[in-house]
Amino acid sequence: MAEPKMKENDNSVIDFIESVESEKKKADAYQLLDIFEEVTGFKAKMWGPSIIGFGSYHYKYASGHEGDAPLAGFSPRKAKISLYLAYESEEREKMLENFGKHTTGKACIYVNKLADIDTQVLKKLIEQSVETYQNLYPNE
Repeated sequence: MAEPKMKENDNSVIDFIESVESEKKKADAYQLLDIFEEVTGFKAKMWGPSIIGFGSYHYKYASGHEGDAPLAGFSPRKAKISLYLAYESEEREKMLENFGKHTTGKACIYVNKLADIDTQVLKKLIEQSVETYQNLYPNE
């Protein structure tokens, strides 16, 4: 079986943020770091080469596929900032109505910069993500 790409590791979160080329994205990444740590209560950890994750859960699908993932996370990518939060739900869609300028994927929300979004709504989305995954995958 292939080794998962997104695995928690001991790489430095600060070194990763410092490697971000755009000064604006770097500043946003530090602000996100503070917001995610404050809301989740977890210290940031690197997951794979480019995702900053907070907390973790172990999942196991009916197919037998299993692994670990962060409860919430983000990545300051070149094009946009990716926010890794609980997948699509009615509650999430309702919150996103007041979130600001963004696009979405199944479990990702993409933003150009923090100034485009309401950080109070972001905090609620992070709380919802942590709660969703902790309820779906309680620690055995």
